[in-house]
Amino acid sequence: MADTIAPSLSEAHIDSFEAFWPYYLREHAHPVNRALHLAGTGAALATLAASTVNPMLLPLVPVVGYGPAWIGHYVIEKNRPATFTYPVWSLRGDLRMFRLAVTGRLGPHLERALQGA
Repeated sequence: MADTIAPSLSEAHIDSFEAFWPYYLREHAHPVNRALHLAGTGAALATLAASTVNPMLLPLVPVVGYGPAWIGHYVIEKNRPATFTYPVWSLRGDLRMFRLAVTGRLGPHLERALQGA
């Protein structure tokens, strides 16, 4: 009988945001990676707001948002950004993590996700 290895969530198909959310948090376990994501998301939101006054700034939104985040994945976490596999859920996860972090409520979510790893 051959040994079988169950695919990790990064290899398996995830079919809901609720299933994606703990995976997303585990992919952002390193605090420096999370800080880069928070800085990028904040900069993207600020650039988006500024683009209402100066529309020439609009193309910079993904650059300032994803640039720091991708550095965090490739340099710090050494993993592949979820953006490539789950682009909509990844953006939703970025915004949710940002909101929870700035309101001081991210900790319990991280603890649950990391305990389930």
